[in-house]
Amino acid sequence: MLKELIISMRPKQWTKNVFLFAALVFDLKLFNSVLLGKTIAAFALFCLLSSAVYLINDLTDIERDRLHPTKRNRPLPAGRLSLSWAIGAAIVLPAISLPLSFYLDLTFGLIALSYLLLQVAYSFGLKNVVILDVMTVATGFVLRVAAGAAVAQAERFSPWLYVCTTLLALFIALGRRREELILLEDNANQHRKILEEYSPAFIDEMLTVVTAATIIAYSLYTFSAENLPQNKLMMLTIPFVIYGLLRYLYLIHQKNLGGSPEEIVLKDIPLLVSNLLWGLTAVIILYLF
Repeated sequence: MLKELIISMRPKQWTKNVFLFAALVFDLKLFNSVLLGKTIAAFALFCLLSSAVYLINDLTDIERDRLHPTKRNRPLPAGRLSLSWAIGAAIVLPAISLPLSFYLDLTFGLIALSYLLLQVAYSFGLKNVVILDVMTVATGFVLRVAAGAAVAQAERFSPWLYVCTTLLALFIALGRRREELILLEDNANQHRKILEEYSPAFIDEMLTVVTAATIIAYSLYTFSAENLPQNKLMMLTIPFVIYGLLRYLYLIHQKNLGGSPEEIVLKDIPLLVSNLLWGLTAVIILYLF
């Protein structure tokens, strides 16, 4: 039962919480051991919180997940994890992580609490409101970045990066919605009622807008943010962002792989290499120039 509980906590999706490190890196504090330690602690606490959210979401969707070709294999809908274990963990995890979050930093604690409340609202209602559902997912990523900025005591963290995070999260969320529509076809509304409000064509239009906006916003960041090198070398990272977005679109449209972004990022070699090169180039430019 413990093994099934850990599976339901979605350790693979903890990769989303790396957004907490954004402020530490881009505010030029990556090598501050004290702030690095606090950010690592914040990352761990958000992993516990997000795991509680996944359990809550599974509990509210258990019947609908049983109609899904892949989600029905999750421990709860498959019957391998008891409701009492899932409910207990969904209560205990926030009961542990929230007090520790406030102890770590007051602002971080408030953001962590806001994240939990937002995700609970998503599970019990917002996920059924067209467009607001994907915007709520995007807000969760922005809160991760803000939480990281709080514990890293960021002073020169560019607002452009909040914009880029919002757009990138929307891009990923829309890709997931498209994959669900394609995978479930005529049974989409039986699994998730909100899918009635979407169509592949509508999502493709939104993806086009969000992709263009993401490239523009990131490009503006590279030559307008105050804490970047005056030689504009950060613009050298723009091709990696463009390639990464286009590669992800390729995987969504040609491979129908938008449903598990955490697996795509880790398993698609060209995308993984592009992301690593972007990160390495950005760190070199920020810290050596």
